[in-house]
Amino acid sequence: MSPPDARLLDEAVRAVGAPDVVFALSRDGRRTVRAGGTAPPAPVPRERLRYEIGSASKTFTGLLLADLIASGTLSGNDPAASLLDPARPPGRHPATLTHLITHTSGLPPLPADFYPQALPRWSTNPYAHYPPERVVRAFLRARLRYRPGTRWRYSNFAVAALGHTLAAATGTPWERLLTHRVLRPLGLRDTALHPCGPDTDATGHHEDGTPTPPLLIGGFQAAGAVRATPRDLLTFLEAHLRPDASPLAAALREVRRPLLRRGFGHPHTHTLTWFHHPAEGGSMYFHIGATSGQTAFLGFRPDSGTALVALSTRRYSRRDTLVPTAYALLDSLEAHPC
Repeated sequence: MSPPDARLLDEAVRAVGAPDVVFALSRDGRRTVRAGGTAPPAPVPRERLRYEIGSASKTFTGLLLADLIASGTLSGNDPAASLLDPARPPGRHPATLTHLITHTSGLPPLPADFYPQALPRWSTNPYAHYPPERVVRAFLRARLRYRPGTRWRYSNFAVAALGHTLAAATGTPWERLLTHRVLRPLGLRDTALHPCGPDTDATGHHEDGTPTPPLLIGGFQAAGAVRATPRDLLTFLEAHLRPDASPLAAALREVRRPLLRRGFGHPHTHTLTWFHHPAEGGSMYFHIGATSGQTAFLGFRPDSGTALVALSTRRYSRRDTLVPTAYALLDSLEAHPC
């Protein structure tokens, strides 16, 4: 008979039914990883491949920002436009670094000029031909829809602009900045910010099962570039469960602190990086992500010492079962009995 956690994960894998599925659980530091799917197994085991995590990459960007703030390099109240263009006056109500990462900047989800070039390749690589300099230019020219800090509106544009702002403020290219300040300190050796090939990367699929090309993220690196193995993603989440044991302790503690309320009737809170929901006996932190052919769920519960990674190689849709399956599983998990 399989251990209880393995049985739970096997059931979750079967409930998703995508070409490739991986569920990885850490409970009190003990790991269980289960994989399956409807496609024939690839030469490289599913649990050893890197998966595109899409918007869940924002949790890495938020942690980077928290680390730069904790070190005194930047302040969350710094006006972003002034860091990108020092000659530019900040104005009365500027969008700050904290506004950008918490989706309260007043920016739309994507720049207005993004859509004409993206629509012809919407189902494959809509971001590929929108380079960094165009993101920066669109941000500096943007007219905010509402005063920063007054409304929550999810924005890939805002987090992409934040990435370029952090790179400009530190004089360090984005990939090097995230690698040196987050990936290496946390020991994430199987995490990358660009495609590396079929021997290391999982292949995504459309809803009909046809393969999709690897994600090319253009100038939106900070909003969606991360791809990682399930075990690296567990390591990332375990650092959030035990921040005091990490070289990023101050930043990890900060990204668990609720900052704002959102949702109808404001029942849920949002931290610098995570969605924060109540759960039986405590609370859960999570983020989801999707690319043209893959879906990801990352979540953890400090009260029960659990972290969960769920990944699939199928394009997200309203009928997709990965996110609700993973959310319900994390919500139900309790600490192992003593």
